Amino acid sequence: MLCVDVFTFQAIDGPVIGKVVASGNNKFVKGDLVLGVFTWAEYCFVKETTIMRKLEPSEFPLSYHLGVLGKLFINYMAHVGFFELCKPKRGEKVFVSAACGSIGSLVGQYAKLFGCYVVGCVGSQNKVAFLKDKLVFDDAFNYKEETDQSSTLRRYFPEGIDIYFDNVGGKMLEAVIDNMNTFGRVAVCGATSEYIDIRKRASLDLVNVIYKRIIIQGFLTPDLMIHHFQNFMIKTSNYLRTGELQVTEDISLGIESVPSAFVGLFNGNNIGKKIVRLVEEEE
Repeated sequence: MLCVDVFTFQAIDGPVIGKVVASGNNKFVKGDLVLGVFTWAEYCFVKETTIMRKLEPSEFPLSYHLGVLGKLFINYMAHVGFFELCKPKRGEKVFVSAACGSIGSLVGQYAKLFGCYVVGCVGSQNKVAFLKDKLVFDDAFNYKEETDQSSTLRRYFPEGIDIYFDNVGGKMLEAVIDNMNTFGRVAVCGATSEYIDIRKRASLDLVNVIYKRIIIQGFLTPDLMIHHFQNFMIKTSNYLRTGELQVTEDISLGIESVPSAFVGLFNGNNIGKKIVRLVEEEE
């Protein structure tokens, strides 16, 4: 008997900025730049329903529309998750995990600009230096060098944590709950530590959650996009114009760099928004 394994390979779709090379739709002409959820490829066929909008000439670099000004989930989540779910007050103590990522780096900056005390955790010493020197976090630590996350957080937050923007889940979330103040808020944006290892799923102390009246809320960007996107664009654009918000991008060139770029996200290789540029931008 012959046993044959059959593997089906499927193209990956994701947020993309593309240039129209031919169009059967009178809303778009050759040369238009469009933003949408397209196939990761040098060329692809798209339907109008997958196009979010046409990009007009802008004062900002094209890559910003995939990153800091992106309506495609990622960086809008930083603004909405922090301001609409966490409802910060000036002077509150804010902790951000995966703080050098595309979302965490923005959350920390928004919190600082709002007047909060901000600490981030990352996976290397050069990222610690980046948060403190470049993004002006109040403090940061390398979680890989800490054996007891709960005691580490007590060291950085002797008065407790008011807001936690969670990008990793797992043991870090457990440690935060141990150190959270009464009426603390947790915005659960991601669970990176749990995606590939179910043994690392968080086991929360619910008694702590109850008696401290902690709010823990997961969210998806479409839940809040309609009502808050305009406010996000105005505020973030103004921060960019004044130089108060630093943009961090990690850009690779060429379609052949897609696999390593994708895998690198889960290994923590990137600082800021990871972008693959298929061709050099035209002058």
